Amino acid sequence: MVVRTWREAPCTVVHVTGELDVAGAPRLRAELERTYAAGDPPHLVIDLTEVPFCDSVGLGVLVEALNRVRHAHGRMILVLSPGMITHLLVITNLDRHFETSPSLAEATTSLGTAA
Repeated sequence: MVVRTWREAPCTVVHVTGELDVAGAPRLRAELERTYAAGDPPHLVIDLTEVPFCDSVGLGVLVEALNRVRHAHGRMILVLSPGMITHLLVITNLDRHFETSPSLAEATTSLGTAA
């Protein structure tokens, strides 16, 4: 798994490539911890369009991130392609809690208009 992070006003973007599973989830968690420690604004976009698989450990990292961002009074948007992760959110009823977007541009624009 590869995780890249950058600032794109008014948010931090985290782009994930590879499987978000028991092996890869710690990489994402570590990158998110660095983002929180940097004191970045609590607006976060996590781009999962290049993630073909997510298990319960990966899902736990996403829920943890959502809780931390909400606790800091921020917003988090998941960028998703139709497929496995979208289906996973629906069957776990987490689609009611996560804000999603079909593209990175739409997600950052949405956060920009809300900021």
